[in-house]
Amino acid sequence: MTYAIETEGLVKRYGDTTALAGIDLRSEAGTVLGLLGPNGAGKTTMVRALATLIKPDAGIARVGGFDTVRQAQDVRRLIGLTGQYASVDEEMTGFENLLLLGRLLDLPRAEAKARARELLARFDLTEAGGRSPDTYSGGMRRRLDLAASLVGRPSFLYLDEPTTGLDPRSRGDVWQMIRDLVRDEGVTVLLTTQYLDEADHLANDIVVIDHGRVIANGTSDELKAQIGGRSLEVRPVDPTRLPDVVELLREIAGREPFVEDERGQATVAVSDEDVLPVVVRRLDEAGIRVNEFTLQLPSLDEVFLTITGHRSQESAERDDGADPKRKAA
Repeated sequence: MTYAIETEGLVKRYGDTTALAGIDLRSEAGTVLGLLGPNGAGKTTMVRALATLIKPDAGIARVGGFDTVRQAQDVRRLIGLTGQYASVDEEMTGFENLLLLGRLLDLPRAEAKARARELLARFDLTEAGGRSPDTYSGGMRRRLDLAASLVGRPSFLYLDEPTTGLDPRSRGDVWQMIRDLVRDEGVTVLLTTQYLDEADHLANDIVVIDHGRVIANGTSDELKAQIGGRSLEVRPVDPTRLPDVVELLREIAGREPFVEDERGQATVAVSDEDVLPVVVRRLDEAGIRVNEFTLQLPSLDEVFLTITGHRSQESAERDDGADPKRKAA
C-alpha cells in the first residue's frame, strides 16, 4: 500500500540533542493525522522535515510518494504549511498577501487575483481584504494564514498548532475549515497539537510522540482502549446520599471510587459492563435517585497521562486556572 505521508526511522539531531529518534508514521490520503505531544516532543521538527525545510540525519520520509530529500521540489509542489504563528506581511493588505503568494507560485496575474478573491470569500475575509492584517483579530489573522497556505491548491496541508492563542469561537471556525478541506477537496492534513480535544475532534488517526519517539498510535478510541477499563460516573439527586453511592460502588467494583464533592459525583473504574445492571438494581433498592449515570471510555487526557507520564499542556493550564484556548506556544 502506498501511503500519502510515510516516514521510516526518521532521525534529526541538533548537537547533543536528538529531536527525532527514529520516527515511523503513516497517513492515508484524504485523512487527518494528529501528531500529539508536549512541548519539546519533536512535533515541529517532524513538520519541518516533511516540509523539506530540514534534512534528516537518518531515515526516510515520503510525501505523495516523493522522497523529501532527493525529490524535495516535487514535495514542495504538493504541500501547504501553516505554522504556529501567522506569517503574513503587515505592510500589505490581506488581498495583496494572497496575490503575492500566487505570483511567487507562478500563477498568471489574472489567475492569482482570482484565487486571492476566491480564498478571501471562502474564509469570510472579503470585506477585510483591503485592510492590513494588523487591523485583524487573532481569528481573522489565522484564517488569512490558512488561506495563504492554500493559494497553490496543495494536496497536503501541514498545520503546526493552528489554533494557538485563538478564542473558542475562532478555534471552532478553524476546525470546521479543516473538516471542509478534507471532505470537499480530499486534502491530506498533518495536524500537530497539544490540545487533546482538538485531536479527538479532528484526527482520523493519532500518533503520540515524546522525546522524539513514537510512544503510541491509533484512533482516538483505540488509544483510550489501550489503557483498559471504563469509568462509571454516578451523581445522586440528593448530595447527602453521595457517601452511600461511594460505599455501594466500592463494594461492587472492588476498588476505591474517586469522589468529586463539588459536583456531588463518584467515579469508579470498571472492567466489566455487566456490573451496570447490578449497580442500577442496588441504587434502586437503596432508594437512591440519580441525576447522572454514565459509563465511558477513558478520556484522551487520561491516555496522555498514562502513556507519557505527565499531563498535556491543555490539562496543566486548566488545572492552573488558565484558559487553554488562549495558550501561548
